[in-house]
Amino acid sequence: MNEAERVALERRLLILAPTGRDAPLARGVLAETGVRCVACTDLGQLMHELERGAGALLVAEEAIGGPSELYALGERLARQATWSDLPILLLAHTGADSPLVRQAVRAMGNVTLLERPVRVAALMTAVQTALRARGRQYNAREHLTDLDHIARALRESEGRLKAIFANAAVGIAELDAEGRFALANDSLCRLLGETVERLRTLSLAEIAHEDDREDVSAVLRSLVHGEEETYVGERRFLGRGGATIWLKLALALARDESGAPRVAAVIEDVTERKNAEEDLREADRRKDEFLATLAHELRNPLAPIRNSLHIFRLAGVQDPTVVRMADMMERQVGHMVRMVDDLLEVSRISRGKIELRKQRVELAEVLANAVETSMPLIEAAGHRLTVEMSEMPLAVDADPLRLAQVFANLLNNSAKYTPKGGEISVRVQHEGAQAVIRVKDNGEGIPAPMLGRVFNMFTQVNTGMRAQGGLGIGLTLARTLLHLHGGTIEGKSEGSGQGSEFVVRLPLAAAEVAVNEAPEAVAMPVASGMRRVLVVDDNEDAADTCATLLEMSGYEVRVVYTPEDAIAVFAQFDPGVAILDIGLPGQNGYELARAMRRLGYAGRLVALTGYGQSADMAASTAAGFDAHLTKPVVPSELLERVARFAAEFATFRV
Repeated sequence: MNEAERVALERRLLILAPTGRDAPLARGVLAETGVRCVACTDLGQLMHELERGAGALLVAEEAIGGPSELYALGERLARQATWSDLPILLLAHTGADSPLVRQAVRAMGNVTLLERPVRVAALMTAVQTALRARGRQYNAREHLTDLDHIARALRESEGRLKAIFANAAVGIAELDAEGRFALANDSLCRLLGETVERLRTLSLAEIAHEDDREDVSAVLRSLVHGEEETYVGERRFLGRGGATIWLKLALALARDESGAPRVAAVIEDVTERKNAEEDLREADRRKDEFLATLAHELRNPLAPIRNSLHIFRLAGVQDPTVVRMADMMERQVGHMVRMVDDLLEVSRISRGKIELRKQRVELAEVLANAVETSMPLIEAAGHRLTVEMSEMPLAVDADPLRLAQVFANLLNNSAKYTPKGGEISVRVQHEGAQAVIRVKDNGEGIPAPMLGRVFNMFTQVNTGMRAQGGLGIGLTLARTLLHLHGGTIEGKSEGSGQGSEFVVRLPLAAAEVAVNEAPEAVAMPVASGMRRVLVVDDNEDAADTCATLLEMSGYEVRVVYTPEDAIAVFAQFDPGVAILDIGLPGQNGYELARAMRRLGYAGRLVALTGYGQSADMAASTAAGFDAHLTKPVVPSELLERVARFAAEFATFRV
């Protein structure tokens, strides 16, 4: 039964008038007022309808023919709920004062006597009054029901609160105005290694770590004086036999019936999380140290390779094959150097703080270098690569190595996530003021949920293929580098197994500006008599190739491999410039520089090292170096710096 049906039944007028015309007349009169009437032919039917619901009862005197019927009706009415007192209208003969009527009034209780012949208006008024009274009884019933629900909920809540207080995994306590423990649950006692009796003699500030006691006291004072509603924080406390633990406090002010301040406290042990945070910080510090060491170790072997390639050029090697291979090797060394730098600067990549060396460059040249970088991986997987360039030359103002790295990353991704013998295409188009480059494959594709995440740091798409390595920073780096160039990148895929496409858009350079050619490495003129350079490096290949490079540029060079030999040589050799490695055995480059300065060396000191972070450069300056160059240094940059320093020193000496 729905609510509407129940209300309709409870608003009915039940009529018990088994003889005469009382029932039909009453129904006809009351129909005009909208009162629903139900005529019952006998006492049994009336009892049935009473169980379903009634608003009032109209009974004819003739219906209670004897004591048995009167007793049965009275007994039923006596079983009403405490809120119920059903209104009864009794139709009696004029002037009737029979014993039966008097018994009926006593037995049925809430009776209104209507003497025949009753006027229509009087009947209607009596019925409406009875139904309104019954409506108030129903309202009282609803209020009583609500109160009963509230009382039951309070009893249940009280039980739950007691269970929570006793069994909670976190510490729960009540503090008085001085911060002393009025109440404490078992979890808090276990946490602090104290008994309830012992805690009641202590305050929250007294068990706090000495460095945090004043803060805890200040917070409690603020709460008690109403300056703050709540406070949440983490503080050190002493517990578990005097060991320091970290607790998270949640404090709230309340007042008891007398108005005295009370502070409710929820206390959670966060020691494990704090220890984990400290472990993460330590791991991050060790990671930085490892990356710096790794970069140094990777850069050291690259330095003599780059120096040797430049020596080939200075030696005037003309063989086309050798020249072509040297060009290729030089580009690959550049790529390796940049990747080492990226490994060191993951955090800078995420913030977009990467230094670009922009110049005017043809997009075709950049893509050719990217293809050259990725071809070994593409060929190893048996893929077919097609490149479709725009018919007109497209120039961009960009860092050619960084931009080539973007497209090499995209090609490498296609090669890794495409089954053997796949198709990879590069298509370059000219659209307005932009160059649009599309790198497409028919590989594993990208699931729809991953499309929005593939450019996030360390994200790798989980496909059915085994990925061929990678740190998951390639697409992040690509997006960051393109943003720095004023470009964009978008990933597209129809889903798993449907291949993928990356669309790059780059602004074109102004047409009237000519494309810059990479300058040839030319040493600056050096004042006569000041061509002496000291090279100190324990990596003999790096030291010797650096010396050869300088000698072929007209310098007199002395090479030593240990700090001790450097100290013995520099005073006699009197170099205008000294190039020192930092990672020397025994005495590092910083210590050697300080020792040379103390012994009166006035020439220029150049740090040439695999350590290239900002902290390393600051340490070089503090040690007395005039410049800090990171291995493998571009030969032209090294020669330019040495020439300028030598000229400056020559002028100073004059």
